[in-house]
Amino acid sequence: MKNLFRPYLIAFMMGSLLFASTSCEDDDPTPPVEEGELITTVTINLVPEGKGQNVSAIFSDPDGPGGVDATIQTLNLAPNTVYNATLTFSDDSQTPSEDITAEIEEEGDEHEVFYEALGGLNVTVDKTDMDSNNLPIGLEATITTGAASTGTLRVTLKHQPDLKTANSGISVGETDVEASFPAVIQ
Repeated sequence: MKNLFRPYLIAFMMGSLLFASTSCEDDDPTPPVEEGELITTVTINLVPEGKGQNVSAIFSDPDGPGGVDATIQTLNLAPNTVYNATLTFSDDSQTPSEDITAEIEEEGDEHEVFYEALGGLNVTVDKTDMDSNNLPIGLEATITTGAASTGTLRVTLKHQPDLKTANSGISVGETDVEASFPAVIQ
């Protein structure tokens, strides 16, 4: 009678059992990636300190990035004026629309709004709201205009989980939305 017991057969069976028992374990310490919110609308509201007209503009991209081009309103600003600015973010691709601003504020330690004056636009921006670590969020800001000029005010919301510091800039993290508002100071 032939010997059916072979040492290599036992080694194969034990290796298979070992592989099967470890292949199902989740040893990956990486936390699950949070899905970013779809932000289709950015609204900027500016209230002048003292006298003057309130100004607001809307960036709307109903189908999100790609597809149909966004519609963007122009900011018409007065020269040498200080405005208190507030931003709101929403997803208008669904019914009812979802306001995402409160979530951004709640997760302020993971988000920051960056403002850039481009093309010769004569403004300065100071963020006035802070997260739980006393770092700026940027949902609220003071925008100060200078002399007459034209250009673009670009508003970029960055998602910076475990990356946001006092020195983290616009290049850190993922861009949730970017809206470029044409602006005229006259």
